[in-house]
Amino acid sequence: MKRNFIFKTIYVLGIGLATCSFLSSCNKDFKEINTNPNTSPKVQPENLLAPAITKVVGYNMNRSQRLTNELMQVTVNMGDGEGRIFRYDLRVSEADYLWNNWYLQLRNFRDIYEFAKELNQPAYMAVAQICEAWIFSMLTDTYGDIPFTEALQGKDLNQFMPAFDKQQDIYPQLFAKLEEANELLKGVSATGPISKTSDPIFEGNTTKWRKFGNSLYLRLALRLAHKPELNTSAIITKIVDTSSSDYPIMTSNDDSAILRWTGSAPYVSPFATWRPADWYTPKLASFFVDNLNERSDPRIEKWATLVDGDYAGIPSGYPIGQPPVAKSTLLTSLLSEPLLGNIMNYGELQLILAEAAVKGWVHSKPAREYYENGITAGIQLWGFEVPSFYMTGEHVVWEETYTESRKMELIHIQKYYALFFTDLQSWFEYRRTGFPTLPIRSGHLNGGKMPARLNYPVYIQSTNRENYRAAVAEQGPDNINTLVWWQRP
Repeated sequence: MKRNFIFKTIYVLGIGLATCSFLSSCNKDFKEINTNPNTSPKVQPENLLAPAITKVVGYNMNRSQRLTNELMQVTVNMGDGEGRIFRYDLRVSEADYLWNNWYLQLRNFRDIYEFAKELNQPAYMAVAQICEAWIFSMLTDTYGDIPFTEALQGKDLNQFMPAFDKQQDIYPQLFAKLEEANELLKGVSATGPISKTSDPIFEGNTTKWRKFGNSLYLRLALRLAHKPELNTSAIITKIVDTSSSDYPIMTSNDDSAILRWTGSAPYVSPFATWRPADWYTPKLASFFVDNLNERSDPRIEKWATLVDGDYAGIPSGYPIGQPPVAKSTLLTSLLSEPLLGNIMNYGELQLILAEAAVKGWVHSKPAREYYENGITAGIQLWGFEVPSFYMTGEHVVWEETYTESRKMELIHIQKYYALFFTDLQSWFEYRRTGFPTLPIRSGHLNGGKMPARLNYPVYIQSTNRENYRAAVAEQGPDNINTLVWWQRP
């Protein structure tokens, strides 16, 4: 009984009652929230925004290090025991962390929207909608069908056992949020409506928020573009070609959505307190290192340690019981690296447009131009200039005569690096496209198949039993091999 109560409490916090006030640490290092007892008891949107964004980016970085890097052959946490993620062996408990914490912060963004609406603050309403679309998209891309329509209603409607929405029904509502945000920001001045101190991403620049929202729209539309049911290729064409003046998007690295850790509280990287020995434990994978070496990519200098004068990795999925000699690791300077707070950058956007151009959905520029812009932006973001030989190297050069598959491989190996430490995005993209082509070895378990999703948290089977069973009946068995809707043929 006690155990079930604990599980239910967690579930209520994650889906229903989740607000910052329930966790004493939520606003640690942030300005105290003050309200005028003679006016509204509501929390001001500007007091909730920075803590909520900072928490989500921290969660994403944590799981990028633990899950994405291991699944996508960035790192190898060597060993043969149970739960080695690089071997595609995921414990069911891996599901809990992101589910609980993402839903917790979603309640805060919903509060921002509702309070801003009451106070007639359209800029904060727009930002809240963009952030909800961002977080809900990560939830559904990670788990598939999830509580959406009835989620976040525990506080207001005592709805503690929400139904699960189908993924194909969730995405149009995410698009609606982004459409609303674009409209809300259309007539808002670039500075002033959002407090600089409340916004750790763009320092109150609403124009950049609008560009980010529409760029996120393109990311999500591309994810579904192969599904004819929603015709999202038409959305891409609308934003980029036919109605581009109505949908401004990122135009340079300066527009990138990055929470740049300053090192001063509260903006301290979640990795800053890690011991170097713990950071060094996972070794860099040969796929990650070799592709950088083959291209003489200068970013390797900021990402990898030298071993005997060279950058070298170890094979992910090496044979069980035959551990290789450890080689390069991630540099400890990354523990406080501001750029690891990446949400979406300009380089990723350009590579999204490169793929869209290859598929014939945009015509404003040729695919090659978007591709090379994406490469340039990705390298310059990390403080380097593109080497003069880079674009003509055999592993990078773009030829119009290449097959679509070859062009997709070129685009997605660059996107793989553009998405370095960006939540679970490179895993999502691999599941969508099969690119970049990762080597599968004898030490990869699960039949050598990349996990297609995370299972639902186990406690939901008892706290929300009927809706859980309905979701499983609709989507398929609750395991890592059940395809989410956008992965199905």
